[in-house]
Amino acid sequence: MRRDIFTEEHDAFRDLVRTFVAKEILPNYPRWEEAGAVDRAVWRQAGALGLLGLDVDADYGGGGSSDYRFHVVLNEELARAGVYAPALALHNEVGGTYLRTLADEEQRRRWLPGFCGGELVTAIAITEPDAGSDVQRMRTTARRDGDGYRLNGQKTFISNGSIADLVLVVARTGTEGRATDASLFVVEADRAGFERGRKLDKVGMRALDTVELFFTDVRVPAGNLLGREGRAFAYLMRSMRQERMMIAVAALATAERVFEDTVAYCRQREVFGQPVGHHQYNRFLLAELATALTVARSFTDRMIAEHGAGRLAAEEAAMAKWWNSDLCQRVVDRCLQLHGGYGVIREYPVARAFTDTRVQTIYGGTTEVMKEMIGRSLL
Repeated sequence: MRRDIFTEEHDAFRDLVRTFVAKEILPNYPRWEEAGAVDRAVWRQAGALGLLGLDVDADYGGGGSSDYRFHVVLNEELARAGVYAPALALHNEVGGTYLRTLADEEQRRRWLPGFCGGELVTAIAITEPDAGSDVQRMRTTARRDGDGYRLNGQKTFISNGSIADLVLVVARTGTEGRATDASLFVVEADRAGFERGRKLDKVGMRALDTVELFFTDVRVPAGNLLGREGRAFAYLMRSMRQERMMIAVAALATAERVFEDTVAYCRQREVFGQPVGHHQYNRFLLAELATALTVARSFTDRMIAEHGAGRLAAEEAAMAKWWNSDLCQRVVDRCLQLHGGYGVIREYPVARAFTDTRVQTIYGGTTEVMKEMIGRSLL
C-alpha cells in the first residue's frame, strides 16, 4: 500500500541505509553467524555514516534530529534485509534513549561522542536467571561504598553483551522489595570484577551476540548512576513504548519482505504442471496474508505518527508489539509452507526468518504480558 508518512529526506536516508547494508553487512553476515558476533569495525562504519545517535544533539556527535521516522527507516531496512546484527536499533532506541534523556552534562560529554561514533557499543542488562525482567525480584545489588557503589549479581540474555563497552545495569539499591528499590547504572566493560559469560546458543538471530554477564564487587562511581537513585523502574516503563515500537516496526517489515519473496516464488515455482500460485487454495492464502499485512501497515503507520508526536499510549505500543510480532510469525509460517521443502533450506530467506523471528513474541514483553497490559487499561 502507498505510505504517506515519509518525505524525500527519509527516502534519501533509506537509500543510504540500503547501501550500507548491501556493502558492509550482507557480505559478512554468514561469517558473523558462524562467529556469533559481528566485527567491531562495522559499528565504526555505521557511526561514520551517521547511523548512530540519530536523535542525539549534534554537539555530542549525533544526528540532532527529533524525527522518529529516521529510526523507523533504519529499523525497517535492517529487518527487510533479514539482518539482526549489528543491533543498531537496540543501540539507538534503547541504550541511546536512556543516555540521551537521563545523563547529566558531564555524562553526556563522557559517553555520547563514542556512542555516536561507534567506539562505545551499549547493552542493557535487566533480565536475570531467576527473576526474568521482574524488577522487584531482581537479586543484582548496588550497595553504597564510600563515594560510589559495589555491584554484585548476574544478568542473562544480554544482546550486544560480548562486545559492549557500556553496560546499562538495573540493580537494587534498596532493601524493601519494592520497584523503587532499583536504580540504573552505566558500567564500563573494563571495570575490575566485570566478566562476560558464554555466548548463548540461540535458534535464531545467530549473528547477534547474546551472553550472560557477571558482576563481582564491581566498583561503580557515583558519577555512573544514570538518573536518580530508585527510579529505574519508572525509567524502564517510560522507555518501553520506544522499545515495543522498535519490535513492532521490525516485525512488520520482516513479514512484508517474506511475503513479497513468497509471492514471487509462487509465480515462478511449478508443481503439478502449474505455478504454485495458480492453485486456488494458495491464492486464497495469499489473499488472506495480503489483507492482514495491509491492515497492520495502516495501523502501524498510525502508531508511528502518534509516537513521533509524543502521543502514543503504553497500551497502544503494546497492541502494536503483540499484533505485529504474532502476525509476523503467522506470515512466515504460512509462507514457509508455500515454499514446500525449500522452505526449510537456510539459503532461502523464509527459512532464516522462521527461526530469527520466533523470539519477537517474547522479548520486549511477551504477548501474554502485552494482552494483560491492554486488558487492564480497559477496566
